[in-house]
Amino acid sequence: MAENKDKKVLNVPALRFPKFSGEWKREILNDVCTFHNGRAYKQNELLSDGKYRVLRVGNFFTNDSWYYSDLELDDEKVAVNGDLLYAWSASFGPRFWTGEKVIYHYHIWKIDSFQQVSKEFLFYFLERDTEKIKNEVQGGTMVHITKGDMEKREILYPSILEQSKIARLLSLLDERIATQNKIIEKLQSLIKGIAQHCIKESTSGNTYVKLGDICQITTGKLDANAQVDNGIYPFFTCAEQPFKIDSFAFDTEALLISGNGANLGYINYYNGKFNAYQRTYVLDLFSENIQYIKWALKVLLPKRIAIEKSSSNTPYIVLSTLSDLRLPIPNKSNQCHIAKLMQSLERKLSSQIALNGSYNMLKQYLLRQMFI
Repeated sequence: MAENKDKKVLNVPALRFPKFSGEWKREILNDVCTFHNGRAYKQNELLSDGKYRVLRVGNFFTNDSWYYSDLELDDEKVAVNGDLLYAWSASFGPRFWTGEKVIYHYHIWKIDSFQQVSKEFLFYFLERDTEKIKNEVQGGTMVHITKGDMEKREILYPSILEQSKIARLLSLLDERIATQNKIIEKLQSLIKGIAQHCIKESTSGNTYVKLGDICQITTGKLDANAQVDNGIYPFFTCAEQPFKIDSFAFDTEALLISGNGANLGYINYYNGKFNAYQRTYVLDLFSENIQYIKWALKVLLPKRIAIEKSSSNTPYIVLSTLSDLRLPIPNKSNQCHIAKLMQSLERKLSSQIALNGSYNMLKQYLLRQMFI
């Protein structure tokens, strides 16, 4: 890679492949591609079964909730394998469609690139430009842009050969990220299976005790918005990752359990000074191995929550959900063995997640440096 160290303002990226020179061409998106609107469906037009699936924004992330249509539409209203699409509302940004022929919904554009810009280069340009758009939005987190505004946005691009090399590099990195995601998913599945097996084995011939009899259960006292930027101590809410805060209310080894929200029942472990939200349960002063109890809870608590949801439709954890939960307690040696096994698997998972984070950071760096 060659760096652009010229202090003059040129239409060239900061990072460039060797042997390429000259300024990039500047145009607006409407000069290099066409944005096609998806079809706006009425609710009674969306079928539970039919000839074609209707691609909505949410279907980029899940395959288990589809509507269908029997309509025969023009080519510009359907997407086939390899088409470049763009979600312009909610989950914002470009996607390549990989799958059978679908009819795409109104909140999605299909993009046909012209001869001077390759579809692959345009995809990565749009990924970079999407971040710029998000940074331009002030206030709320919901991003929304009109087709007219999008068509007027500037694009700078090099020769087709240079476009190809840039897109190839980034696509190879995307392939590695996808592989890493699969490694993480398989490892998570393995950890879940081993945990379930270990806890199931612990139920045979062992004593059951109530969780409230082997630890202290309290909650935090603060509102969820009490966090501060660059705080000193972890602040556990019902999010998966803690925020920061400048004061602590606990100095202990504890399990933190989300009491409501989208991450209901999520379990964190922490040892030290921290603070907590009023709907976050703090479990400490354990008479049994805390790491073993953490994994017993990971296996058994979701089942308890599901039973309570179905019987009382309670979307949150009450104190008795935890205190009355009965756990199998093997002898100390077996608890320690299970805890060490699960901790070693957790460390392996953490290293794989960190590696994936490094790949994603590298990609974001390249997008910033290789595009203008």
